Amino acid sequence: MTEPQSNWSASAPDTDRTGNTNRVDIFDRHLNLVDASTIFTKVMNVTPTISLEQRYPHLDRADILRYLKEGTQEPLRLARDLGNGRVIDVTVFAIGHLFGVIEADRPMDTEDRSTLLHQATHDPLTGLPNRRQFSSDLSQALRAISGPADNVALMQLDLDDFKPVNDTLGHPAGDKLLQLAASRIASCLGHNERAYRLAGDEFAVISLGQGHPGQSHELGERLVSAFKAPFTLDGIAVFVGISIGIALAPRDGSDPEKLMKASDVALYAAKTEGRGRASAFEANMLHVIEQREMLRRSLRMALEKQQFSIDYQPIVGSKGIAGFEALLRWDHPLLGTIPPSVFIPVAENDGLMPEIGSWVLEQACREALEWPEEFTLAVNVSPAEFLTDGLTDRISQTLDEIGLAADRLEVEITEGVLLERTVDNLDTLNTLSVLGIRISLDDFGTMYSSLSYLKNFPFDTIKIDKYFVSDLENNSKSQAIVRSVIVLAHDLEMVVTAEGVETPAQVQWLNSHGCDRIQGYVISPPLKVNAMKSFLATMSQSLGSPPASSEKAGQDRSGMNIEPST
Repeated sequence: MTEPQSNWSASAPDTDRTGNTNRVDIFDRHLNLVDASTIFTKVMNVTPTISLEQRYPHLDRADILRYLKEGTQEPLRLARDLGNGRVIDVTVFAIGHLFGVIEADRPMDTEDRSTLLHQATHDPLTGLPNRRQFSSDLSQALRAISGPADNVALMQLDLDDFKPVNDTLGHPAGDKLLQLAASRIASCLGHNERAYRLAGDEFAVISLGQGHPGQSHELGERLVSAFKAPFTLDGIAVFVGISIGIALAPRDGSDPEKLMKASDVALYAAKTEGRGRASAFEANMLHVIEQREMLRRSLRMALEKQQFSIDYQPIVGSKGIAGFEALLRWDHPLLGTIPPSVFIPVAENDGLMPEIGSWVLEQACREALEWPEEFTLAVNVSPAEFLTDGLTDRISQTLDEIGLAADRLEVEITEGVLLERTVDNLDTLNTLSVLGIRISLDDFGTMYSSLSYLKNFPFDTIKIDKYFVSDLENNSKSQAIVRSVIVLAHDLEMVVTAEGVETPAQVQWLNSHGCDRIQGYVISPPLKVNAMKSFLATMSQSLGSPPASSEKAGQDRSGMNIEPST
């Protein structure tokens, strides 16, 4: 390839008396070459047609940008083996708003060989051995197995919630987090255990010796426990967990490919079971994976074949029915009814939630038109759907096309949504609020529960999760938490809804402590559309009063006197 030509003169190669060839170049922060003769003049001639990549194709652009962002005064030193007994030394150094590159071609010595070997087998960001070294070490460890007492444990590790940190705080913070994570992993290891960075936020550990599987399980639990403590990035506490898949040789495989597959399957199981845990490979996991793949293929056809339906669960206040929550159902022709907890994560991973969510919103709004105008419609929006561009436009357009009043729609989100892209989230929620749409914080108290959410985001309703409601009758801690949430929400002029209410005793307790609304099987299970008319008639007779309008906070607190459905 012909090297680009220019009219500047400061970078011609120079050969010294030892036979070494040197070159010095100056670049701007856009990685474009600068005419060195004009550096100290008011006008600099920049030659954008000659970039760093063109001038030094062997340099990694990411390494240079990372060095410049760090702002260190120490030069960045790199080396490259030419393969002919000579080595190229590259030194990068900052010069104000510019940076220089010095390249020296010289004979290789013993120290050079050691340096180049380290660079070839280690990750430059974390200092851990890289994938190349990992592959070599794993093959060597498996070949060394000579009897039943010899074991090799392979762990694949993935950081949980790394992407939100990287997207929100920026790539430099993400790099720092990877360095801290690598250090934390290494601090948990013993003398027969070694950590590696494979790629991105993916790590691995090879553990040798006897004592498996108990030893590998203990190490996995130790790693999971270590990642429960926060990382501090520029004064900000960040929580990033870790999921681990464990495979043992020779039990789960005696060659690298089989052992990698087994640990990968175990890692998949750990992530689908809730993340932040270590899972050891089991043969039945393969069957689960196969079922999940079949589910994934079927899910793509479910909308087209009209296999989705919506059930509606009543939400009741002091004066009667306030509205219904739309609950998505998938009626699979072979597998029967598949719960949302199973197929929603699959849909999110495959990017199907925006399409499915749009269908749910449109279908539910059309059916809500048949209800009394006083009833509200609550629709769940998943994190994957909430973070897609154009959400507020799609919701507004759907309401306009169908003719449902905006104040009859309540959008329910979970705390997990608020962890990512905080500024964008606030804009989205404010836009929905301006449109007149109500906003509900679902499952409050089960995830991160930052009180700053309640201060910074425009919520109309807080929904107390059934986890705190289920043992209200006999658990003083649950009583204290629910009582505090009710008082807090009312002080912030928010309505409180308790989910998962199943007994009259729970209704009585919530009634006595001022909870605005309840939802659960004590009132009714989720209903098909064709069952709603009879339910409404029954409830109207049982309550002895007409359905109430969906009041804002402060208008629905006179106390509930609700009889459970029979």
